[in-house]
Amino acid sequence: MVAGLPGAERRRGRRVRPAGQHHRPRPSAQRGGAKKRGGDEAIGRSRGGLSTKIHATADARGNPTGLHLTGGEAHDLAGADALLPQVTAATVIADRGYDAEGRVLAVLRDAGKVAVIPPKRHRKDQRDFDRHRYAARYLIAHFFCRLKQYRAIATRYDKTARNFLAAVQLVASAILLN
Repeated sequence: MVAGLPGAERRRGRRVRPAGQHHRPRPSAQRGGAKKRGGDEAIGRSRGGLSTKIHATADARGNPTGLHLTGGEAHDLAGADALLPQVTAATVIADRGYDAEGRVLAVLRDAGKVAVIPPKRHRKDQRDFDRHRYAARYLIAHFFCRLKQYRAIATRYDKTARNFLAAVQLVASAILLN
């Protein structure tokens, strides 16, 4: 017994717990316990870290007509697979990333739609495309610029893909109304 220290006689024989345990009998969340419900949250690792890709379609005025989320490491064709069946326009304008014969060009050709997509530079047969129509691709770029003006969209504060897609749809509807 140490004289002069209050409560020293009560602590004798007890083990001092390490800080950070907080008397919890369960393992920490980082130890990989039971998996939570839910599946893909559209968060992927790319060069810049964790990110989400927003795939969108727009009409001739630049108004959004379809939205889809994928992880940051996903190729653009993953968004095309989800959005192309919903497109009702007779002409589809896209950038070089969508120059895939089997997944995009053949699907559009079978649907009777005109594809205005420049060929990739490494193609052996460089097909022609309408450069004047392709100049209208700036409309989707302007839509994304207006979308990224909202901080919650530009930085993705939402944890779940469902909530983030709802926020993107809300902002897209505000852009559509303006």
